[in-house]
Amino acid sequence: MFHYRLGLFLVVFEMGFKLTPMLGKPSIEKFYDVVVVGAGPAGLSGALYLARYGLKTIIVSKTIGGKVALAPLVDDYLGLPETPGAKLVDLFVKHVAKFNIPILVDEVTGLSRNGDKWVVETKSSGLIECYATLLAVGSTNRKLGVPGEEEFVGRGVSYCATCDGPLFKNKVVAVVGGGNSALVSALYLSTLASKVYLIHRRNEFRAFPFYVDKAYRTGNIEVILNTVVLEIMGRDRVEAIRIKNIVDGLEKEIGVNGVFIEIGSVPPREFFEKIGVEVDENGYAKVNVDMSTNLPGVYVAGDAAGGPCKYRFEQISTAVAEGAIAADSIYKYLHSVRR
Repeated sequence: MFHYRLGLFLVVFEMGFKLTPMLGKPSIEKFYDVVVVGAGPAGLSGALYLARYGLKTIIVSKTIGGKVALAPLVDDYLGLPETPGAKLVDLFVKHVAKFNIPILVDEVTGLSRNGDKWVVETKSSGLIECYATLLAVGSTNRKLGVPGEEEFVGRGVSYCATCDGPLFKNKVVAVVGGGNSALVSALYLSTLASKVYLIHRRNEFRAFPFYVDKAYRTGNIEVILNTVVLEIMGRDRVEAIRIKNIVDGLEKEIGVNGVFIEIGSVPPREFFEKIGVEVDENGYAKVNVDMSTNLPGVYVAGDAAGGPCKYRFEQISTAVAEGAIAADSIYKYLHSVRR
């Protein structure tokens, strides 16, 4: 799969598939009932329901589709088995487009109160006022934090198998992680690379058994458990990794051309703290069962939501559900404050 990001265009090609680009810059007004921040499954779902409720809605997001757009294959979304992530996002976007919801490709940098309204600050498009906002901002890739990681980003270190996998055709790669993302990435890379080392620090995987079984059955995937990566090495590009077995303490080097890091994600704690949203001990926004936060009119859905009321199960289906729940809650909230 190849990704090109040109201004406001996001085009993804896989097996002849093309993600519909967001053409041009939409006409933006200064006031909306609701501003949805983020265009992943939670944001797109929330926007769809908000529009169906008759609320004037706009989506503001740096990218379209979130992590789903980078998934080589989605096989756990009901009714759409074995669907490329980019194709699933395209279906989501087309559904939202039916309701004429503008999608502004921009970065939200702040959120402040102005009387009974909220002011959304964007990096390039000025200020947008609204009665409520849905923050579906997702999370970012967690780093290993080992020597060589930062130095070799783009030169063998990657956080996206779909984006960079074709660069490693017939080469040797390592995937680090034990969740669904790691297993899916390893399976995808096994169709391109000559050898895939799947390295996990624990003695069993957290991924769905279907993915685990398939990985063990795939001939060019070698599973290495109870092992951590200590260092990523090379001269101009990645050439090897140094690993350590945490049970017997033995260390060794493995020659690889690429390292794909899939060890989870971290929420935008700094952004939440900046705008005054309470966060839990891990930096996720504390939400109630209706996805509301401590700030009236501010809701969080999807991977960035947390707290004791949040059941953490980072799936497309749960993100879509949380977006819908947040939209219903916002509709009821606006009725209560605008009577």
